[in-house]
Amino acid sequence: MIWCILIVGILLPQSLAHPGFFTSIGQMTDLIHTEKDLVTSLKDYIKAEEDKLEQIKKWAEKLDRLTSTATKDPEGFVGHPVNAFKLMKRLNTEWSELENLVLKDMSDGFISNLTIQRQYFPNDEDQVGAAKALLRLQDTYNLDTDTISKGNLPGVKHKSFLTAEDCFELGKVAYTEADYYHTELWMEQALRQLDEGEVSTIDKVSVLDYLSYAVYQQGDLDKALLLTKKLLELDPEHQRANGNLKYFEYIMAKEKDVNKSALDDQSDQKTTPKKKGIAVDYLPERQKYEMLCRGEGIKMTPRRQKKLFCRYHDGNRNPKFILAPAKQEDEWDKPRIIRFHDIISDAEIEIVKDLAKPRLRRATISNPITGDLETVHYRISKSAWLSGYENPVVSRINMRIQDLTGLDVSTAEELQVANYGVGGQYEPHFDFARKDEPDAFKELGTGNRIATWLFYMSDVSAGGATVFPEVGASVWPKKGTAVFWYNLFASGEGDYSTRHAACPVLVGNKWVSNKWLHERGQEFRRPCTLSELE
Repeated sequence: MIWCILIVGILLPQSLAHPGFFTSIGQMTDLIHTEKDLVTSLKDYIKAEEDKLEQIKKWAEKLDRLTSTATKDPEGFVGHPVNAFKLMKRLNTEWSELENLVLKDMSDGFISNLTIQRQYFPNDEDQVGAAKALLRLQDTYNLDTDTISKGNLPGVKHKSFLTAEDCFELGKVAYTEADYYHTELWMEQALRQLDEGEVSTIDKVSVLDYLSYAVYQQGDLDKALLLTKKLLELDPEHQRANGNLKYFEYIMAKEKDVNKSALDDQSDQKTTPKKKGIAVDYLPERQKYEMLCRGEGIKMTPRRQKKLFCRYHDGNRNPKFILAPAKQEDEWDKPRIIRFHDIISDAEIEIVKDLAKPRLRRATISNPITGDLETVHYRISKSAWLSGYENPVVSRINMRIQDLTGLDVSTAEELQVANYGVGGQYEPHFDFARKDEPDAFKELGTGNRIATWLFYMSDVSAGGATVFPEVGASVWPKKGTAVFWYNLFASGEGDYSTRHAACPVLVGNKWVSNKWLHERGQEFRRPCTLSELE
């Protein structure tokens, strides 16, 4: 049942506020195993109930045969002393035993297991977060509701479908966010599936209730009126719909009474359907960012492409790489983005992941005003920090970065490991502190972030690219590789072309680890220049 609130003369379904959420693949795989254990426990319970019912059934069949014989000649039957004794015994003892069997609760083991596991279950916030991740993917990758509902996503191994009820729930999540654009899309999808004959626990009246209001909020009064009338055909006594119908008719009649110029103005404002509006988290480069995520970015000219090379790199004659040099590939020219191939082994990746998993927490950013670490809607991932002294593999990785970049890692931040689940992202940002953030890394005392080293520790089935909207570069995840770029010019000034983003993961799981190298200790490794932009 949907409660109602009266706002400016129109009744609408009530919504509930909720905080944000992140879906972690690591945590979700744990939930898969939890659910498997619960299914096993449930099957044990079903078996116990079946065994119990089988005993009761055999008892009933035996007594059915006995009583059928006895009722044909009751006096003759009980005249036999054995029958008389057994009748007394059955009614005095055996029926009591049967009663105890019927009353015996076979669910104790299952309920106990369920109670223990429930503490690890997702809550309403988690469900809402997963729904919002789907909506984010829908926008970023230009997916229509039918494609998502049918599970026709690129790179999927396990195809899954959304029911009408699932679509309805997605629409309700959008509704609670006052996102009427997505509310309309998902309620229409739910309605289509119901019209196609899908059997569901939801009904068309509930869907039309949300849909008509979402359409009204987007300014399409004619469509809202049509949908309300359709709802009333199904449920003529629907109180909210009857109120909304009168309100819509009143507004339309009022518009007809004004002069034509005023009517045109109001038509533009009220009856013309609005397209998707500017989001609360609007980014100036969002369109370019989302295009790059889809692989629709700016293509580099052939002349610039000719300047990109693959090479073997020995770390400036570093003894570790003279006989086995690293494989380098130029990904972009300005800013210069270099990819190192086969630079971290599968074994090292697994060790880093195993170290990080118990510590994964929602990723934070440093507030440029307060300096405090806080979670934000535009960074959706979980991260952990690993020190070189706690494991030789981490120490070896740190030294590898130093050997190949020529930069001192003793002043760098710890190795950060991040897991991006489905819908996980980090919207366009800078790694370095701008001039209006002078205290961003003050506590570290190591200066600004001079460079970024990023390991890709998994392949991603679809999505998950690292993109640079300012220049149009897209770098796609490839397990075992790493990319490197300077955030600062040699002069120490920030390179604003390095503004980058981690695109949402559409299908799969993205593991990365990164090392932020700082200015201190690089004075003789990367000397300052006099030119500001060199």
